[in-house]
Amino acid sequence: MSAAHSAGHPARLIARRKASVFVLVAMPVLLIAIAGLATTIGAAGIPLSRLLAALGIGAGDPAFVARDSLILWSIRLPRIALAALVGGMLAVAGSIMQGLFRNPLADPGLVGVSSGGALAAAAMIVIGDRFIAAAGWLPPVAMLPIAAFVGALATTSILYRFATRDGRTSVVTFLLGGLAIGALANAGIGLLVFAADDRQLRDITFWMLGSLGGATWSRVEAIFPFFVVLVISLPFIARGLDYLALGESEAFFGGIEVQRLKVLSIVLVAAAAGAAVSVSGVIGFVGIVVPHLLRLAIGPGHRLLLPSSVLLGAALLVAADTLARIVVAPAELPIGIVTALIGAPFFLVLLMKQRAAISQ
Repeated sequence: MSAAHSAGHPARLIARRKASVFVLVAMPVLLIAIAGLATTIGAAGIPLSRLLAALGIGAGDPAFVARDSLILWSIRLPRIALAALVGGMLAVAGSIMQGLFRNPLADPGLVGVSSGGALAAAAMIVIGDRFIAAAGWLPPVAMLPIAAFVGALATTSILYRFATRDGRTSVVTFLLGGLAIGALANAGIGLLVFAADDRQLRDITFWMLGSLGGATWSRVEAIFPFFVVLVISLPFIARGLDYLALGESEAFFGGIEVQRLKVLSIVLVAAAAGAAVSVSGVIGFVGIVVPHLLRLAIGPGHRLLLPSSVLLGAALLVAADTLARIVVAPAELPIGIVTALIGAPFFLVLLMKQRAAISQ
């Protein structure tokens, strides 16, 4: 090994550590800044000069305080909180999937996991109204996160078994299998559309386009337990995902219980994607854009990648939702369209790089 290479390697490590520290400090600041800006933007704007009074901090003009507080606490803040939770869960679900499948193209929205959750949610909307509510059980709205979780879990499990053979995951089989599963889920949603009444049809359309327009504190409370369990679980899978990148045999000899890691990772992905879909519909590309941006800055280590994905995913979706609220104001653009416009070109570039790497 040359002296230049020996000197360069520690220099790269030092630069990577500095970037990691910067990202971990910058991400919370970025999220707070974007969320603070989002509170002031909307059809009924709240200037920064009135924001503190609307939050109940300090005094303000009584003519505006009541109006601003109502908008802030009933509409704006629940929507920002919901966007942050959904963005964080989708981003970290993408990071976990990419580590589990050892595939940089993995994303819950691209490979049918979100569609499976949406199918279960749509079934709950149509069937739940007719049978579950009539039986006096939990209302269908309260059961949406559970139904979406079950649908996402089934989809993720089927995809993993379909694409993995002898401990190896085929990239082509993975993508084509995901597309097929997504197509089947969308066909099932189409059948439910024919069986739905007008109100149910509007709700199903909401899931398909992706939107945070119906954000309420009750929806935030419904998915918050999923978010907490997800975040608490991240340190327990980070080391295993790092070893899994070397191969299942290497991970086993490194002391990792591979099968337990697989099961836990699949359940976490399903919980994250299912809970997100249940309150926002299908929002794609967050789980593929965020992890790759972070890997460029802090490297592939999951100990930092996973928590950073939560923060950057939250910031990205809050920003995307704010853009969706103002770009065609006074109307509102579905957030799924915004994330697709951002993520689809990124995905194509990534796919071309992947093809070039395979052909070499």
